[in-house]
Amino acid sequence: MLELTKPDQLGISLDRLRRIDHWMQAHVDSERLAGISVLINRRGRNAYYGAAGTLDVERRGEVRSDSIFRVYSMTKPVTSVAAMMLYEEGAFQLDDPVARFLPEFTDMQVVVGGDADAPVLEPARSLITLRHLLTHTAGFTYDFGQVSPVDALYRRHGINFSAAEGSLAEMVGRLAELPLQFHPGTQWNYGVSTDVLGRVVEVISGQSLDEFFQQRIFSPLGMHDTAFHVDEAKLDRFAAMYTSSRMNPPPRLVEEITELLPEPVGGLKLNDPAPGGRFSRPAAILSGGGGLTSTTEDYLRFALMLRNSGMLDGERLLGKKTVEYMRCNHLAGSMADMGQPRFNNAHMGSGVGFGLGFAVVLDPARAQTMGSVGEYFWTGMANTQFWIDPVEDLIVIQMAQLIPSTLVPVRRELRALVAQALEE
Repeated sequence: MLELTKPDQLGISLDRLRRIDHWMQAHVDSERLAGISVLINRRGRNAYYGAAGTLDVERRGEVRSDSIFRVYSMTKPVTSVAAMMLYEEGAFQLDDPVARFLPEFTDMQVVVGGDADAPVLEPARSLITLRHLLTHTAGFTYDFGQVSPVDALYRRHGINFSAAEGSLAEMVGRLAELPLQFHPGTQWNYGVSTDVLGRVVEVISGQSLDEFFQQRIFSPLGMHDTAFHVDEAKLDRFAAMYTSSRMNPPPRLVEEITELLPEPVGGLKLNDPAPGGRFSRPAAILSGGGGLTSTTEDYLRFALMLRNSGMLDGERLLGKKTVEYMRCNHLAGSMADMGQPRFNNAHMGSGVGFGLGFAVVLDPARAQTMGSVGEYFWTGMANTQFWIDPVEDLIVIQMAQLIPSTLVPVRRELRALVAQALEE
């Protein structure tokens, strides 16, 4: 269990932290969330852990720091760390073409017009590199994008790394047969790049992704409850997944808000159970982009390793300068400069760049989010998130299980609640 330090010893107001308790309980009472937890770590010590609700509306179960959640895209930083461990060993350079390891990506095409039925294609001007995979500038997308002929082609051809059949190698091979959304390096677009990166890790290391993670990251860090599925003996700690039964749909992803948005209303419907659900059995495809389950305690150990410049409890995964390099913005400007003025229903694109595996705050005012320059973070589509603020020496980890995450503005609300509690 987590060891806590009195918040006032870490420059945090206990009275103001209680606002987080009330906020979490309000989301549970209104049936917006089944359960939620928040951890705040400052100066390497845990100042706050709070939780509300249950793991499962039907089976109940207390939300605790060792409760297991689907962290989805919070898998991406783990895969990125794995790749950078191999980079440190001299296995590749960031400008190396992915085709050096996955030859199927040698002759890629790019959609420059038309639609999914009759796309207009031209040869990619350059090869996809490892840096493009790490920064989401390779030209890939997701099948749920609903914005381009490419995501429509993904749906048509079953490009989905959470599929119940196949393998990572097979899915990556099928992906390589489809065109890119843009020329590599010219835009930023969230997509399956990190799944391809996971396959590169497999090819270089000669290990399956789960084996590499376990031997090189989870075991050294003591992350005993993080895996691509939940063992039967741990299912009583695994949270059920919910979606909305009557909530308003999430706002559309547009550059500017032009209409008054209704307040989210309560109502939960089971989306994926804990016992008998997708993650209660071994994964067919080891998704480096979104396949892991984890706990607050485990993910804290991963975040502390990053906060400590690559080392935790005497185990060094990465060198100090490597972690610093990963936290730099590797885009040519912000996400907005690279074609994403808004991202994740927030004005983040204008003030946020991207490092090697996670987003990086460039300008909190432009991003319209409370935080610090240099803060790095990422989220998961079921309402999980973490951020690390080097200026405030702060780690925050929040867990819940509601999909899609845009139904309730948990991420933005929590940032304000954490910031208002800091006193020094």
